[in-house]
Amino acid sequence: MTRRFGRDDATSTGGTESESDGLDTLLIGIDAGCLPVFERLFEADRIPTIERLCSTGVTAPLESQIPPWTPSAWPSLYTGVNPGKHGAVGFVGYDGYDWHVTSNDDVREQPLWTLLDRHDRSSVIVNAPVTHPPDEFDGAVIPGFLGPEQPPCHPAGVLDDVRDAIGEYRVYPSYTRDDDSLSDREKIAEYRELVRLRGEAFRYLADEFDPDFGFVQFQKTDTVFHEFSGEQRHVDRVYEATDDQIGEILAACDPDRVFLVSDHGMGEYEGYEFRVNEYLRDMGFLETTTGGKGMPSWTPMRRRLREGEAYDTWEPGPIARAASVAARFGVTARRIRTVLERVGLADLAIEYAPSGVSRTANEQVDFAESEAYVRARTELGVRLNLEGREPMGVVPPDEYEERREELMRALQAVETPDGEPFFETVAPREQYFHGEHIEETVDIVTIPADFDHMLSEQLGDGEYFGPAEPWNHKLEGVFVAAGDGIDEDAALEGAHLFDVAPTIMAAMGVPYSDRMDGSIMPIVDPIDPMAYPAYEEETGESRPATDEAVTDRLADLGYMN
Repeated sequence: MTRRFGRDDATSTGGTESESDGLDTLLIGIDAGCLPVFERLFEADRIPTIERLCSTGVTAPLESQIPPWTPSAWPSLYTGVNPGKHGAVGFVGYDGYDWHVTSNDDVREQPLWTLLDRHDRSSVIVNAPVTHPPDEFDGAVIPGFLGPEQPPCHPAGVLDDVRDAIGEYRVYPSYTRDDDSLSDREKIAEYRELVRLRGEAFRYLADEFDPDFGFVQFQKTDTVFHEFSGEQRHVDRVYEATDDQIGEILAACDPDRVFLVSDHGMGEYEGYEFRVNEYLRDMGFLETTTGGKGMPSWTPMRRRLREGEAYDTWEPGPIARAASVAARFGVTARRIRTVLERVGLADLAIEYAPSGVSRTANEQVDFAESEAYVRARTELGVRLNLEGREPMGVVPPDEYEERREELMRALQAVETPDGEPFFETVAPREQYFHGEHIEETVDIVTIPADFDHMLSEQLGDGEYFGPAEPWNHKLEGVFVAAGDGIDEDAALEGAHLFDVAPTIMAAMGVPYSDRMDGSIMPIVDPIDPMAYPAYEEETGESRPATDEAVTDRLADLGYMN
C-alpha cells in the first residue's frame, strides 16, 4: 500500500493545487543535519515534521566521506562516487597554483537526474550545491550554493517564471557576515526567508513540471552554526523554518516515498586549530616568500568583479607589487599594523588599504618552491609539489613515495598542547580516493582526532596551535527513508554517503550505475546495476566567471582568505 505524506492541516503556499498523483520520490537535503542536532529539537518540539519522518521511517546515521564538506560531499551523494571519480574536492578547484570556484564543470560524473532521464523519469532540482551551470534533462533545476546569485537555470527562463510566481528568489543572503548594520535577529529573519523561498520555488516547479523525482536542499541549517557559533536560539529558528517548508512540500507534492539525508554532521569542537603549513616550514618541506603573489585571493577578485570584470584568476597590481618589494626590506604589513595599533589607527588603515596589499606584503607560502603544503584546510590533507604534475614541481617522481612516507611520519608525530595525538588518521590518498581524477585530490589524507580539531593553511608566526572554531563538521550525518517500497523494519547499519544514489534509484525501480562506489541499502529490493554512457565533458567553453556573491559567502564562512 502506498503511504501518503500530505498533512490534513497543511496547504501549499507556492503554487496552485496539483492535479497529478504526486511525486514518485522526494529527496530532502538538510545540510549538516544529524541525529544529535535533531534529537534536541525533537525534545523541544521544534521540528515535528522531521520527527514524524524519523519515527515512522528507517532512520540511521549516515557516514560522510573525506573530506566532509559541502562542495565535495553533495556531488558524492548525488553521483554515488568518490571525489577521485567525480573530481570536486573542495570549495575551489586548482589550475596549477591558481584556483577557480568549484562548479558543476568540475563534477565529471553523471548525477541522479541525468541517469533517471535515460529511463524517461523527469526531475525537479532546487538549491542542490554545485549544480551551476545546470545539466540538461527532462525537468528543471535552480542551482544552489557556489553558483552565482543570478544562476543560469534549466530550462532557460525558469527562474524568471519562479520569481513571477512567488515574488522573488535569491541564492544568498542580502548581507555579508561582517555587516554590523543588521542585528542577529534580522540576519536570522533573512535565513528563514531564504528557507521559505526554497520551499515555495520547489512547490511551484513540482506543480508546473509534474516530475517523477524531486530534490530540494536546505543550506542554512549548516551556515547558522558557522555564522552564529551554534547559538541555540538561532539554530532553533532556522530549523523550525526548514521543518515548516518540508511539511508544506509533503502536503503539496504527496510523494510515494521520501528520503531525508545530509552531507555530514555538525557538532562542538573543543580542541585546537593546527597550522599545518607553519609546521611543514619548520620541518623543511615548505618555503615562504614576501615577493610573489602566492595563491590567488578572492579579495581583489571580488573588487574587480564588482567593477564588472569577468575572470577567475588574480595578479597583484602596482600597489600590491610595491608592498611586496617593501616587504623584502622588512617593511611588512604586519609591522605597519603593529605601529598603527599603538596609535589607535589600525582599523582605519585596514578599511582604506588597497585590496591585496596585506597578503602580498606579508609572508606567504611559496607554492612553486615548496615540496609540500596545505592548499585549503577543508581538503583535509597535504599536497606534494610533484614534478610533471605541478607547473613548477620540485619533488621528482622517483622520490614521491619516499618523500610522502617521510611526511606522513612527521605528521603522525604531531601532538596537541595537551600531549595527545592531533591526528587520528594520516594515510596515503589511495585509502580514500580512486578514479580518473585522483590527481585532483591531496596526496596525504590528514583526519583530526574525533573531528574535534581543525586544520589551517595559514602561517602562524611560529605558533602551531590556536583555538578551534566552536562548531564545525562531524563525520556522521543522517539518513531517513519512508514510504512505498521501503522496509521500515529493516536493520540499517553502516550506511554511507555513497549508498544514497544507488538506493534511491533501486527504490524507483531503475538500475543504478555500475560506476557507483556505493551499494543498495537493505531497505529496498535489490536491482542489478548497468553500464551507462561515460560522462561527456564539454570542451571549448570557458569556465563561468567567479561570482561576487559566491566569493563573499565563502569568505564569510572562512573557506577563503
